[in-house]
Amino acid sequence: MTEEPDVPRRGFNRRLLATGAAVAALGTAAAPAVAAVRPAGTGRSAVAAGAVRHLKLYIEELPDGQLGYGLEKGKATIPGPPIELVEGDTLHIECENTLKTAASLHVHGLDYDVASDGTRMNRSHLEPGATRTYTWRTHAPGRRADGTWRPGSAGYWHYHDHVVGTEHGTGGIRRGLYGPVVVRRAGDPLPDRQFTIVFNDMTINNLPKGPDFTATVGDRVEIVSITHGEYYHTFHLHGHRWADNRTGLLDGPADTSRVIDNKITGPADSFGFQFLAGEGAGAGAWMYHCHVQSHSDMGMAGLLLIAKPDGTVPGHDGHGSHGTHGGPGGHGQAPRRPPAQ
Repeated sequence: MTEEPDVPRRGFNRRLLATGAAVAALGTAAAPAVAAVRPAGTGRSAVAAGAVRHLKLYIEELPDGQLGYGLEKGKATIPGPPIELVEGDTLHIECENTLKTAASLHVHGLDYDVASDGTRMNRSHLEPGATRTYTWRTHAPGRRADGTWRPGSAGYWHYHDHVVGTEHGTGGIRRGLYGPVVVRRAGDPLPDRQFTIVFNDMTINNLPKGPDFTATVGDRVEIVSITHGEYYHTFHLHGHRWADNRTGLLDGPADTSRVIDNKITGPADSFGFQFLAGEGAGAGAWMYHCHVQSHSDMGMAGLLLIAKPDGTVPGHDGHGSHGTHGGPGGHGQAPRRPPAQ
């Protein structure tokens, strides 16, 4: 087993934090916007699927000693680039490990064979300098031969390392090797803004304070929430609420999905939802945070800055201490910086 050197265990303290083929528009560490690896849409909805897609993904060390996935060499981010599919799509990912230690790529929620599992235990990982193709498949709901129904792949999932540090990837996840996967059902509405928020131990996106995100009143916003690490958290968003179902949207007046604004999450949980920015609340500096009070006090909080059409954000002077992300491709990848000492 290859051990990862000098990876401190983090505790409760503030020192932690397609078109047809895939599209790759990735920002640098200083310009963190990342365009989703997204299949083409028709207007405002996901298209019917069945496409076979290909992309290249790199596993890299970042300048501050953290780790990331990227679509181009030298442009890895934390979280890694969002990957989107539609039920029925197949994705082949050529993954190159540029680290000096073994690493891998493991996905939740999708279909794959053992060669694409991404673990050392079945030898589907990557040795230093190696390249391997992982294949992920998706499917729509369907009736099994025994008459029961198989659920589809649509949902908010994630990928991560399963090797760095230990045979289970504890060090890799801790240092930033994770990213979001969204599988849509044909006809699902597409967002104007998509933000990935990862509670990783006592950090958000491996930053000591949660990053801020920007949108404009009326934007369709999509949040992808992922939890990693050792602790349970509660995701809370001020001023907005969503349906506790696959999309966060009600299907109609008869939909009995519970409407919530706070959700308990544990390690490896992921969920997502869409909402209209400012609906019933208006423009403003709206907090999102872990509602475990001590966690919020230690930095697990950020702002969703919802602007008026003129660009102003009531209640916000523009001089906050959080990094701000929210252009058309803003997904919460932040400039990497050393943890606070």
